[in-house]
Parts: sequence; structure tokens; C-alpha cells
Amino acid sequence: MSLSSSPIITRMQVIPVAGYDSMLMTLSGAHAPCFTRNLVILQDSAGHTGIGEIHGGDYTCDCLNAIRPLVEGAPVACYRQVLQRIHKLTGAKENGAKGSDGIQTLDISKLKFVVRSEWAVECAMLDLMGQFVGQPLCQLLGEGRQRDKVEVLGYLFYVSDKAKYAGPGPAYIDESGSADPWFRLRRQEILTPARIVEEAQAVHEKYGVSNFKLKGGVLPGEEEMEALRALKKAFPAARINIDPNGAWSLDEAIWLCRPMRDVITYVEDPCGPEAGYSGREIMREFKNAVQLPVATNMIATDWRQFYHTASLNACDIILADPHFWGFDGAVRMSQLLDAWGLTWGIHSNNHFDVTLAAFAHVGAAAVGDPAPIDTHWIWQDGQNLLDDTPQIAGGFLQVPEGPGLGVHLNMEKVTAANALYRRLPSHDRNDAAAMQYLIPGWTYDHKKPCLVR
Repeated sequence: MSLSSSPIITRMQVIPVAGYDSMLMTLSGAHAPCFTRNLVILQDSAGHTGIGEIHGGDYTCDCLNAIRPLVEGAPVACYRQVLQRIHKLTGAKENGAKGSDGIQTLDISKLKFVVRSEWAVECAMLDLMGQFVGQPLCQLLGEGRQRDKVEVLGYLFYVSDKAKYAGPGPAYIDESGSADPWFRLRRQEILTPARIVEEAQAVHEKYGVSNFKLKGGVLPGEEEMEALRALKKAFPAARINIDPNGAWSLDEAIWLCRPMRDVITYVEDPCGPEAGYSGREIMREFKNAVQLPVATNMIATDWRQFYHTASLNACDIILADPHFWGFDGAVRMSQLLDAWGLTWGIHSNNHFDVTLAAFAHVGAAAVGDPAPIDTHWIWQDGQNLLDDTPQIAGGFLQVPEGPGLGVHLNMEKVTAANALYRRLPSHDRNDAAAMQYLIPGWTYDHKKPCLVR
């Protein structure tokens, strides 16, 4: 097979899309009624279509449209060279935009500067490359396919009362009439330990997951610990984790987590920068004091940050989200972590099923013994943009078998999701906006749980 036989990319489309969400609570506030994403659709001269999905909003959409001339006309087999040219063009601008703090303080408005828009192009080009050579995408990454299914976490959230929202644009959807118990539950208020257990049970019954992560940074820390203890009682064999997004001080994190060693498997980003010390230094002190494994998607979001995180032995589990690292980078990280005796995983944001398929392939190619990966898909399930959405069954995400991503867009559904996007009053994520209907005048504070004011 020669380079001259490679198909040429003839067209690149960028289509912004939106879907419906629950009023999920995080340190940054409340999810809006709708979330946004950007799709990249590539066509080549062999008649194949490659697809990718990435962070939403106009900034990312504009970044993708700006690099179209670097993609169209390129041979599919030269996808690495295309990505190199994109990185050279965008690297300095994006690195300067995101600033020096990464997401250590998790101002959600900065996330668009940390997520690299070309991830969607890499995904779509790998999809085309897999179709060109007749292999699943995971076979093109790292050392190739390592597994046929990828274990996932049940990603649990506190959910506020959507009836209190009276903002502009579409309202939160109501699934109270659904025949699916999980679909009915996920749009309701969930703010107590008993309701968190009910949420976990519904997720377990639908998807078979037996391990859970609770998004913290919402209620006082001791109340969130009570929810974890209730989860452990209901699922004694489960891995139970919590991610407060660095909301706790070092002293509070130690006080909360030290008695929880028989409940928590690991804690993700329990604390962050304080008193002149970086998040990496503070996390190392937490590990010394508590002796619990620590995970992060906040203090190691690029290779330079990872170097300092590893040098300080600040984390045991690096959640190498492909939205930050790209496909190649995420799998390279798994190889490095496995060689060093550390653990690889994936963090996620709200996403459609194109990203779900991508996560399946990255997870299939990751070496070693990965942690069960995050996915928000359980909150978006039913809003499929694909004709052949990968399934989560028995706690595992199935890896598509066809060449490339192995999935196919339903353009009617994409068109409808684009129409919803165009109805929104704003396309950028702003979790502070919905909070105004729960706590008037609410502002983000990276050291205060969002419902503690």
C-alpha cells in the first residue's frame, strides 16, 4: 500500500450541535438545560466519511473552521503530518490563552482553552484511516487493541430541582412519563444520601455498573461523606470514589477522608492550590497524610504539568481525557503510566455517542490495567446521533467492530441537534447562570461547594 493510493480528504464540515441535560450540580454550579458540542465530518475521495466530536461553543467552532485549509486536500494516510501542522499553527495561541493555571481552580469558562479543538480532527482522520486499511481505530493506536470491552464507572451527580429554573431558551426536559426507570429518575431532584443510593441502583440495573464515582463539591463535605458511606453499604463490593474538583482545603480534605479508607477506593482532586503552594504540592501533602490513592484531571492536563505531578509523586491515577491529550497522547500516557506502576483512566464531560465510540477505542488501546473510565453518556442516553451507538452492558462499554470508529452518523438527528443549538441564547457553557435561580447572586468560588453560600 503506497502513499499514492491513499484517499484524499475532499471536504471538512463543522456542525455545532446541542442536546438536553439534567440540572447536574458541580463546584462550578448547575448544568444548563442544554449542553453543546461540535462535530467534525470529513469526506474522502474513496467515498468514506470520518467523524469526530469535541467541546461545544463558538470559540471551538471557530478554531475548527480556521484549520479547514490544513485538512482539505490532505491524504488520509498523512494524518500525523496534518496534526503536526495544526499544532504548529495553534499551539502558541492556545497555550497563551489557557494561562498558567490550567484548570486547577476549575473556572468552567476556561475549559474551552484547555480542550484542544483538533482532537475532533484527529478522531475523524483516524476514522478514515481505519476504513482505508480495514481495521478498527483501536488497532491504529499504541500497541493496538488490548481488550474488546472497556469497564466504565457509574458517574453519579447531585441534581437540583429543575422546576426552579426560569431562564431563557429551552427548559429542562421532563422524562416522568418514560417507561425506563433510569430515564425517569435522572431528571428529578437528587440531593440526599438515600436518593444518591437510589440513583446508583437505577444505574446499576440499567447498565450493570458495579463501581461508582460521586461528583462532589456540592454540599458540605461531611454530607457528601455520608452519601459515600450509604453507597458502600448498598454496594459493599464496589469501588467508591469522589471528585470534589479541589473544593476542600488541605486540612478539610484530610479530616474528611482519613476516616474513609474502608469506604473510598481513591479520591479525585480533593484539594487544590492554597497558601502559596500549587495544587500538585498540596495533593502530595494530602497523600502523605491520608495514605489514599489520588486521581486527577486538573493538575496534569498536559505533558509539562504531568512532569511536575509525577516528580512530586502527587497522583496515582492520571485521567488522560482524550479531549485534553488527543488519541495518540492518551494512549502514550497509558504506556508511560503502566511502565511506572501508575494507573490510567479517562475523565469526561457531557457528550454525544460519537465521543462514546471514541472512548471505547481509546480505552481498548490503553495498556496495563486501566481504572474504570468516566462517561457522562448515561445522562445523555437516548439522544443518539448514531445509527449504531455502542452499548454499555454488564458494566462494560462494547468496542465497535467495524473499520475506523465502526459507527455511522444519522444526519436527520444531527440536523435536529443543530437546530436545537441555534435556538439556544448562548452556546458557551456557563454553570453560574442556572445557579441564579437556586441562589440569587451566586458567584463561583473554587473553595466553596456550590450549594454552600
